[in-house]
Amino acid sequence: MRRSLAHIWSVLWDGMITTVRVRPVRPDEYEEAGAVTLLAYREFMSPDGEWGGYEKRLADVAGRATRALVLVADLEGTIVATATLELDERINPQTTQPPLQADEAHLRMLGVHPNHRGRGIGRRMVDACIEHARARGKRRLTLDTTEPMVGARALYEGMGFIFRGYADRDTGISLLMYERDITAE
Repeated sequence: MRRSLAHIWSVLWDGMITTVRVRPVRPDEYEEAGAVTLLAYREFMSPDGEWGGYEKRLADVAGRATRALVLVADLEGTIVATATLELDERINPQTTQPPLQADEAHLRMLGVHPNHRGRGIGRRMVDACIEHARARGKRRLTLDTTEPMVGARALYEGMGFIFRGYADRDTGISLLMYERDITAE
């Protein structure tokens, strides 16, 4: 059974105080969460909407929820962001990525709906992932991103993630690898 750590905060949203809650996705939300993830990544795909088949994996929350913790940011009943946290194993064990090390959690597919960016939701999602990873005894959080994801890179670097180099993964896209020690609070 996965430990449920909910993160709730209030924000000023369009002139009103609103509550946002980061929590594990529920099975009845898989399709909505997948659509939000795919929408968040759409601007980084080629003009034909393809990304080497990766778009199908972005939308497949049901498939990855069996192997990883999928978190959502819930804004008054609407999913506005998602993140996938690999804690024990990769969501795709056949990937070119090495297996998780015992002290490692890996953040994947963090996506904030384009209409809800710039309000701290991405940071809250990363904070929640760090807390879940710590609760599972992990000492570091790793992630991959791409050159065009300038906002994501700024977020990660601003949160103390260190660039560790480049990698080519099974998507055919060159990725930038980041890592952060999460032992300190």
